[in-house]
Amino acid sequence: MENYRQIYDLVKSDIDIIIENLTCKLNLQEPLLMQLKQFLNSPAKRIRPLLAILYMKACDVRLETEHYKLLTAIELVHNASLIHDDVIDNADIRRGIKTLNRIFNSKLAVVSGDYLLSCAVDFVREIGDNRILNIFIQSLAEMCKGEVAQYFCANKIPAMDEYLLKTEQKTAQLFVAALECSAILSPEIDKEKAVSFAKNFGIAFQIKDDLNNILTTNTDAENGIYTAPIILSGDVDRPAIEKTHNLLNNYINLALNNLDNLKDNIYKEALLALTELYRK
Repeated sequence: MENYRQIYDLVKSDIDIIIENLTCKLNLQEPLLMQLKQFLNSPAKRIRPLLAILYMKACDVRLETEHYKLLTAIELVHNASLIHDDVIDNADIRRGIKTLNRIFNSKLAVVSGDYLLSCAVDFVREIGDNRILNIFIQSLAEMCKGEVAQYFCANKIPAMDEYLLKTEQKTAQLFVAALECSAILSPEIDKEKAVSFAKNFGIAFQIKDDLNNILTTNTDAENGIYTAPIILSGDVDRPAIEKTHNLLNNYINLALNNLDNLKDNIYKEALLALTELYRK
């Protein structure tokens, strides 16, 4: 498997169920309803449900209704966070279309994101397991803490441990929730191994994104958000690209090592290939 599309297509039918679920609870007046549906249905990587589905199938889990509800809730939380991020960043475009804050205004965009969170919680409620509900509540709290930490670190270079904690909270936490809750629904999954994989993959995912940003638009640094390349150099004007590659590869290797316990099958192969994609 050489590219993301090949990996995605392996479980496309499962992800299609999640995509269909994303809009099934929406009950809003027009034209907001149409715009929100367009946003949720627009092309996206769906990396969080993809990762969880591949992991479950690698463990011979047969996906049931509860699994799809769980991963729909995860994807709704992610999409809600994107809407909120667009308000914070005053962004104009997301996934090739105008952001809700640009089409309407920031107030309605914030409410729309909050509404998606309510839909996510409703899916979790339907699963009927308080352990999963508690993980979701904690995950939302951690994501907010990460955003708060980023705000108070603006325009100053944080310590590496501060950056990694923020990365774990803002990004890795939702990957962890997806796999930890999957393990609760499917006892055949080793929860400790799954959580460790999700955490390391999520941190690598964000480091890769931060590296791409500084090599392309550099909008993070321009907005006073200093990530791994600048932290490792200590100089806003001279980012440490090679050192950041080494940091990224360290977390990629940790994630790959976390997959050693899985039996060899096409889904493990896809997980290995997916993880390696973020090394490049």
